[in-house]
Amino acid sequence: MRRAKGEGALIKRKGCRFWYASYYDAAGVQQRVSTKTEIKQEALATLRRLMGDRDRGLAPLNAKLSYADLRAALLANYVERGNKSLRTLASGDETIIGLPQLDAHCGYVAAENDKPGNPGPPAIRLTTDFAREFTRKRTAEGAGPAMVNRSLQCLRRMLHIAAEDGKMQSVPKIRLLKEPPARKGFLDTAKFEELRDALPSYLRPLIVFLYYCGVRLGESLQIEWSQVDLDRRLIVLHEEQTKSSEPRVIPLPSVLVGMLRDVSPKVGPVFDGTNLRTEWARACSAVGLGKMEEKTSEAGWKWQKYNGLIVHDLRRSAVRNLRLNGVPENVAMKISGHKTRDVFDRYNIVTTEDVSAAMRAVELGIGAKLVQNQSRGPRKLKQRKVLQIASS
Repeated sequence: MRRAKGEGALIKRKGCRFWYASYYDAAGVQQRVSTKTEIKQEALATLRRLMGDRDRGLAPLNAKLSYADLRAALLANYVERGNKSLRTLASGDETIIGLPQLDAHCGYVAAENDKPGNPGPPAIRLTTDFAREFTRKRTAEGAGPAMVNRSLQCLRRMLHIAAEDGKMQSVPKIRLLKEPPARKGFLDTAKFEELRDALPSYLRPLIVFLYYCGVRLGESLQIEWSQVDLDRRLIVLHEEQTKSSEPRVIPLPSVLVGMLRDVSPKVGPVFDGTNLRTEWARACSAVGLGKMEEKTSEAGWKWQKYNGLIVHDLRRSAVRNLRLNGVPENVAMKISGHKTRDVFDRYNIVTTEDVSAAMRAVELGIGAKLVQNQSRGPRKLKQRKVLQIASS
């Protein structure tokens, strides 16, 4: 079925029952797309839609675009933006949290040498239903909502990049699971000192730094002695060391300054995190902040799993302590390295005791005003009332 010049055409290929829509795109390149229908009127509607999309500047549907293409664009985008969540494996391959699980579900296999690999499904199959099926499968495998969401976020981001690059007309809706609330783990000073004393001496400077300053563990372990100024009680974090890619100046508490002055020689990394996880679990179990639970594998092997306070809870404790001691939030965020307010608020833990203390402060404030008014005497209060009436 041929139409007037410039209006496109419907073509039936030999041996194929479906109609093909033939038209020229905005660049003057001929496009032939299967309409997936044997009915001429339905095929004609598809042709009109494709040409309408062309006239509106929308990208034509590319049936050859695969999951591998979208995946490569996602990794390239992380490199372009300098995202530090992009990790390089021992094999040299780059990956993101949640991406390997998505690769497995799509059957993606990277090409190696003479092996062609598997590019995964076409991009047109990465729909809302595809995301739902992935969620059902991962949940059935025992994955938690947070881990499933990391994969879904990878999928959603790669689809948006394809749309931004003009390779897709629209982006399907990818819905995330509801995640559990943020952890509420924190330590008051007395319990922290008990935990600190239960740890080996070489770990104590690191733990004190994390508790008072709220710096991330990964950032802390990169600090060199050349970045420390004990006289001014400061540590300078370089932009390449921080998650936000912004340099920060960290003030040091007196207790940590005293510890660091005793360290000799002052070369190389400042803080030692050797065997931190094991020593942390042991110390927390000793002071009642966690416990070791015995597990048995399917093969009958026995092993122990730690449950309780984690090292990252020191960061939450630091943010809470800064707030309780009246440090302005913008200053606290500069110290801890939180770039956005919503993430900072997740760490800014408010307890029942904090709420009760706030009400006691209100009561004390109201009581002080009542006492102040009573001290003025009836005559002064009456004079104030007359003045208020006169001015109204």
